[in-house]
Amino acid sequence: MKRLSSLLAVLLLTVLAAPCRTQAATTPASNDDTIVVKLPNQATMTLHTKNKEQLRELRTYRLDTLMALLDKYIRQAEVASKNANNSSVTMEFYPAKERPGTQAPEQIRVTVRNEEPSAKKVAVKGYKFGQVFSVTVKESAKEPGKDGENKDTNDEISINIGRDTRQNSDSLRNAARARKREEHDRRAVHSNFSLDLGLNALANRSSLAEEQFDLKPTGSRYLSLNWHYDIRVGGRRSPFFLVLGPELAFNNYMFDNNRRILAADTRTFIQHEPELSLEKSKLATTVLNLPLMAKLNFQDKTGHDAFRIGAGGFAGYRLASHSKIKYENEGNTRKDKDRNSFNLEEFQYGVQGIIGVRGIDLFVKYNMNELFKNNRGPQAQSVSFGISILD
Repeated sequence: MKRLSSLLAVLLLTVLAAPCRTQAATTPASNDDTIVVKLPNQATMTLHTKNKEQLRELRTYRLDTLMALLDKYIRQAEVASKNANNSSVTMEFYPAKERPGTQAPEQIRVTVRNEEPSAKKVAVKGYKFGQVFSVTVKESAKEPGKDGENKDTNDEISINIGRDTRQNSDSLRNAARARKREEHDRRAVHSNFSLDLGLNALANRSSLAEEQFDLKPTGSRYLSLNWHYDIRVGGRRSPFFLVLGPELAFNNYMFDNNRRILAADTRTFIQHEPELSLEKSKLATTVLNLPLMAKLNFQDKTGHDAFRIGAGGFAGYRLASHSKIKYENEGNTRKDKDRNSFNLEEFQYGVQGIIGVRGIDLFVKYNMNELFKNNRGPQAQSVSFGISILD
């Protein structure tokens, strides 16, 4: 590598400091902006420029400083490639930031590829003011000759200065995004996953004094995992969708004022516990819901979702329910858990609505039937509201 670095320095100095002698050693090329220099040791240097002005701009670089940077970075890349298990190692360096105020490339990228056990390729790239300065070095490898002895293959050095290829990469990425949006628009059915985070409340409460109780607002949490299918209605550009798909909802109802839920055979009570100091007391249910909702989904000029609004209904079935209390007893913390139906309604149904921007929706769900079975528990209807985070 020292030999290649020294050779690169000599070749750069030859091209920049003595253009007349370089031209004499150059093989004629069809392009006036291409210079090829061949040396007696079979090494070849190719210099590609967009125009002659770019060639003259190389005079602004301090070649001794540049060569020292390249030699240091190539050594670091070689060490990293020896310690890596994969066949390719890429490292990026920023000389302009390391040495502010000096004339240095903004970025140098070194890639070491172990293509064969006997060959190695090192590529170095640096970006300067929207142009590309690149150096490619291919080390010599031992190959058997006709006489049975090993011989060195040719060393190859290539220097390129031209238009920034990142512009082409950006164009390719934009084209890929446009194709992806086009394929998305052509599909009539889109699947997505969303997560609902919110709170539970109770509406249309009973007026009976013995059925009065309060919920802790921040403790009565709602969580739902949603797998929805958006079915487009009215053509590939239509903003109208039907939404359906399973939802697994977890409801917490956290009781306040030292109350707990107790169930008898025919009726459920939420009663005060004067003998216990309840730190936590809640009713938890797990419900499988199936919504059916009409939604308008509007997109911006770039084809991304911008605004949506929807409304519809849902039906669900209660999968499980339990109560849990936490309290202090003789200096010890106790947790009691009771799995029970608590005379809750097995089936539920209601209405819901959403309104959203970008990847976040606001939602509200209102259960139209009672939380408990008729005359077997306190009268109340459940309301859930919060935010929905889309994938």
